[in-house]
Amino acid sequence: MRTTGRTTTGNLPAELTSFVGRRRELDEVKRLFGESRLVTLTGVGGTGKTRLALRAGTALRRAFPDGVWFVDMTQLRDTRLLTREIQGPEVLAYLVGSALQQPEPGNGSPLDALVEWLRGRHLLLILDNCEHLIPCCAIVADALLRGCQEMRLLVTSREPFGIFGEVVYGVPPLPVPDSGTSRAELVRCESVALFVARGAAAVPGFELTADNHRAVAEVCEVLDGLPLAIELAAARLRVFTPQQILERMTDRFALLSRGSRTAPERQQTLRACMDWSFDLCSKPERILWSRLSVFAGGFELDAAEGVCTDEHVPEADLPELVAALVDKSVLVRDDASGAAARYRMLQTIRGYGQDRVRASGEEALLRRRHRDWYQGLLDRARGEAITDQHGYWLARLCREQPDLRVAMEFCLTEPGESEAALRLAVTVPRLHWRAGGVLTEGRRWLDRALAQTSGRTVLRARALVVAGQLAFWQGDTVSGMRLVERSEELAREAGAPVVLACAAFLRGLAALHANDLQLAVAALTSAQAAVAVLPDLEPDLDLPLNVLLTLGPAAALSGDLDRADACVQEMMSIVESRESGLDRSFVIWQVALGAWLREDLRQAAERALECLRLKQGCGADDRYGTALCLELLAWITAGQRRHRRAGTLLGAATARWADIGASIASYRHLVVHHDACARRIREAIGDEAFAEAFASGRSLTLDEVLAFAFEEQRDATPPPAAPPTPLTRRERQVAELVADGLSNKEIAARLVIARRTAEGHVERILQKLGFGSRTQLAAWVTERRTAP
Repeated sequence: MRTTGRTTTGNLPAELTSFVGRRRELDEVKRLFGESRLVTLTGVGGTGKTRLALRAGTALRRAFPDGVWFVDMTQLRDTRLLTREIQGPEVLAYLVGSALQQPEPGNGSPLDALVEWLRGRHLLLILDNCEHLIPCCAIVADALLRGCQEMRLLVTSREPFGIFGEVVYGVPPLPVPDSGTSRAELVRCESVALFVARGAAAVPGFELTADNHRAVAEVCEVLDGLPLAIELAAARLRVFTPQQILERMTDRFALLSRGSRTAPERQQTLRACMDWSFDLCSKPERILWSRLSVFAGGFELDAAEGVCTDEHVPEADLPELVAALVDKSVLVRDDASGAAARYRMLQTIRGYGQDRVRASGEEALLRRRHRDWYQGLLDRARGEAITDQHGYWLARLCREQPDLRVAMEFCLTEPGESEAALRLAVTVPRLHWRAGGVLTEGRRWLDRALAQTSGRTVLRARALVVAGQLAFWQGDTVSGMRLVERSEELAREAGAPVVLACAAFLRGLAALHANDLQLAVAALTSAQAAVAVLPDLEPDLDLPLNVLLTLGPAAALSGDLDRADACVQEMMSIVESRESGLDRSFVIWQVALGAWLREDLRQAAERALECLRLKQGCGADDRYGTALCLELLAWITAGQRRHRRAGTLLGAATARWADIGASIASYRHLVVHHDACARRIREAIGDEAFAEAFASGRSLTLDEVLAFAFEEQRDATPPPAAPPTPLTRRERQVAELVADGLSNKEIAARLVIARRTAEGHVERILQKLGFGSRTQLAAWVTERRTAP
């Protein structure tokens, strides 16, 4: 999130269903923001607090130039994730910052870093479902309100924070009809309108009739107007009539009304709704519902297969069972990732499932199966790290980060599981920490796991060397070297030559980062010799390639371009059979660096842009690699005397370095050229113009940076005149590529856009032109090309 001078929309999730009613509540929330900077929406689970907050955020967008931002606390539902931490608010601040796209906070206080980063921004922050983290949330909210005078907080929680300046608004259930309400008046009742809207989604054509309107009204009344309960009831219209739904609910509520007299009435009603919906499921569906509650951040089918299936839930039946739970509104399908379908539970439903798991005695077993499956997922990711699936795994692990956190937290808080915690942390592919911009979190995991174990094992030696590498990547050379030395001592004792080779490589990396190029070349040459005699290597380490990827720049920057070229040739022979765009991008960057050092600026620019395009096309969010590309492009562009553009690129590179929790200053072999580039630009255009260009680059989003970087690659020759069309410029580009025979995947790679975006363009083009196939579109484009 960066202020660019234009309105920032934030990250509000798209509303997948219609919003019914709540006009009075919306007006009240907006009014309360005139009185206070913190408004907390309270109410029982399922009363619609989240939907009301999202709609209020949408309505208030124009009032907040820096956007409306949404943080879903349901991914932190497992309280052990925070409450077992000594500094719970610091961890919460880190996770909130991650959701807001805050750069990595480094080694200081995440809460202080978050306050400093948000200071001066005029934004609305929505913290959703905070009831399980009240103490931590209250501390974070108070710090934000005191330190960030321009921001506002909208909170949803089952209870208020109880801090100074908070205004609490209790979100009521939807109004329910009176017993004598006529059919014509029922349609204006919000609870009935919600039932009808969701009923029509479940059964197209459903509406209030003379036969069903009384049953619908009574269902809404029995459910106390709770939106979640009404939506679950309406979903059952696929199976039952409104009257049948009412009959089944009445008996169930009568039974539950004789339950605990001390529980709040609305909690009893919601529990009744959950029990009713649970009992309407088949036995395998009920078991699956309960077991799926172990997932924190959503899941894909393979995860459900690995964690939840057995003789009671056969793997072959899982797709149908998941589909049934989606139909019953127990699961929500989430395709936002653009990859495989993912599913998630609403918070109340997940909490209900967790209660059922505890009652069944399966909780400990299920959490271990969850941990073991994610350990297996990481093993697969490491095993395929050097294949053409490299980008897939980086993107997948980013999506799975909430559940990796839960698995790790289980290991760190469950007695006897500390070794499993160490193994889990070590198995995470190292590039995930750097490319995903979560270096601080990786170091925290390793520090905690190492603190809880004491065995002098190969596993511990591996953990120390991984922790050292993450420290080096963050520029913390002192800590990194200390960890490497400890790993070497333990590796010699335990007989771990692979760890010793890794440590030798890291010594060379540290020397490179310190700009001691001669020492770096010597150390990396020694590491190369050590790697050459190893009997076997772990795929994720990919030591032969990593040593060359470090030795090449060290040799090039020290002036030994012939040796650097030899490294490039050797790397090409390693990656050419892998079909991994990410691996090839690393090598291409070194080719660009060599061309720049030889002052072949045209070749350098072409290669640097090719590297950037490869990174975007492989599906992985390689923030470190993107920072390297932009940095080198700035140097090249300054050499081409396009100084203002070079200043913008330098600012954009600086922002990307911050995204990974590092600074160009940490890489002394690069900062020398960074500073020289900045001086050259200042001398050419002056300090004020440089500062303006640099600030402009820092404010750009990633998409804006890419558009800026690739601008120079456009064909300067204007296209021939053609008859007017209803297509936009981008749609005309897509149509041309369709006519050239490119697939949607190839179009996405060519235009550096997401595949889903390309698919959407093609669909809209066909709709606009009234065509039913790509063949018709191709013929139309060809015809226009030959038109006078």
